[in-house]
Amino acid sequence: MKTMVLNSYGADSVFEAAEVATPEAKAGEVLVKIAASSVNTVDTMIRNMGEALPLSPATPALLGMDFAGTVEAVGEGVEGYAVGDDVCGCAGGLADLPGTLAEYIAADAKLIAHKPKNLSMKEAAALPLVGITAYEGLKRAGTKAGQKVLVQGGTGGVGHVAVQLAKYFGADVYATGGESQQALIEELGATAINYQTEKVDDYVARYTAGAGFDVVYDTVGGANLLNSFNAAALNGDVATTVTLCELDLTMAHFRGLSLHVVFMLIPMLNNFKREEHGRILKALAEIVEAGGLKPLLDDNTYTLDQVGEAHARLESGQAIGKVVIEN
Repeated sequence: MKTMVLNSYGADSVFEAAEVATPEAKAGEVLVKIAASSVNTVDTMIRNMGEALPLSPATPALLGMDFAGTVEAVGEGVEGYAVGDDVCGCAGGLADLPGTLAEYIAADAKLIAHKPKNLSMKEAAALPLVGITAYEGLKRAGTKAGQKVLVQGGTGGVGHVAVQLAKYFGADVYATGGESQQALIEELGATAINYQTEKVDDYVARYTAGAGFDVVYDTVGGANLLNSFNAAALNGDVATTVTLCELDLTMAHFRGLSLHVVFMLIPMLNNFKREEHGRILKALAEIVEAGGLKPLLDDNTYTLDQVGEAHARLESGQAIGKVVIEN
């Protein structure tokens, strides 16, 4: 089968076409003909940082984590899937798991779910990593109806899903973004906050009467976590996807905050409770089919031969929604 691989890592690394043997569906796996995949920030981090990240595959590296496609073979012991089923998942592209920049993937059946019927292959390929991340963070923070929830970075990959899920769960949702993102945030169902012109104390006063938000989901991370701590209510919950930093937790201490660090790759990396990913994907499919969630796609779509351009698009910061690659 055709693949696009990296023979070396680094900012100047180039994807190259390579023919490799088509994988077989071993016990517990399904062989999927990939129709589309999507690019996530972690993909670009692996390409740029290589061996500096403990999750990077050995070169030649076959990257790509998300996919949607059609089952072509079912391995021994797999139940619930049959040849011809349309599925999606996040199942490769790190450590010893071959990725999705290929024509086929032999995926662990625990890491997939049936594709939502009302999504295209492109839309379904955009959902798994960000969908699982958003869902896990909101659930770990105990998000429920009637709460005030703030999503930092409301139009990003994880952020735009978290906004829609929090609204589906019955919360009163607010989200930060730049001037050009305000309209989109409103379309997603949240009250838009322009972080470029409004200070944290000001929007906390305006929308919570100074009490703070019950749940803050920070998809920006780093120094912005201090803004999230400041925006959270006493004994509130802060979920974050980005804590690769040194940070003063004094404010979190005096507010009695619960901090939930979401690193959704743990089940894949450690073969730890992988069935949870399948369960979440099934729950997300139900929400999608009920009209509560729709992935946002960038206007630019790329082919497998253009994966380098797809990575550049995501890294440019100009993409609105997920960057998708079609096979």
